[in-house]
Amino acid sequence: MFVGDDHESVATAFLDGGDVLLVDSLGSMEDARWLQRVLCVDMGATVRIIASTHFMGDHIAGMAVFPDALTIAHRNHRHAFLSQNRRDDASYREPRVVFDSAMRIRWGRHELRFLHNPGKTMDHVSVDAPSADLVCAGDNIVGNIAYLSKADPAQLRTAIGRMRQFGRGVVVGGHIGRFPAAVLDNAIHYLDRLRDAVVGIRTTAPAEEVDERIDAIPIEACLAPGVDPVAFERAWHRHTLAAVVAQSTFALDAALASREARV
Repeated sequence: MFVGDDHESVATAFLDGGDVLLVDSLGSMEDARWLQRVLCVDMGATVRIIASTHFMGDHIAGMAVFPDALTIAHRNHRHAFLSQNRRDDASYREPRVVFDSAMRIRWGRHELRFLHNPGKTMDHVSVDAPSADLVCAGDNIVGNIAYLSKADPAQLRTAIGRMRQFGRGVVVGGHIGRFPAAVLDNAIHYLDRLRDAVVGIRTTAPAEEVDERIDAIPIEACLAPGVDPVAFERAWHRHTLAAVVAQSTFALDAALASREARV
């Protein structure tokens, strides 16, 4: 597993002798060239396949560095690429293989199971590796929290729940690194507590105070017990609050809660 300097983006290398299958490929050309030096120069390996958990610029830099590799993405990859807040069209590389719901690849001693699992983006893929006791989650989690961006929180929660069903002991995130399985429960806890806090504000606060109060929700109010947030999680909690305000996230939940209270 590799963690780049740019956005602490993660790439995971599965080895079959001297051949490499990459799940994601870091977030900058500098980081991708470092990945290339380690794999190809230091280890003498060849990157044969690059599979994308989701097609956003901070996870696909290596596609330009390994031009001969077979590139794989979900059929909805363009939807994810076009939905980025800051899009760099020069980084786009058309994947050579696209799939729809599921796909399996035998790679050395591992069978990698690719499952379409939309959450953070519509093209999101979870990569389950039972023989390695791990699942690559992509950006359906951000450490012990989740970043909503333009996502439907309910769909994101469902995506995390599906990964829990795999029962793997290790979860590789799209950022920061690897985590024990409890990280999935922690991310669901975060989403539930964030929803509760936002719905509470939207249903009780004066309209002119709603955005300010949402923006002031501390990460500690949403974290699972015993979780001590790292700097990256704190930063992306702030991004999530900004997205909640800008896109009126959980407004529907608040409206439904108010309607139920009147019945």
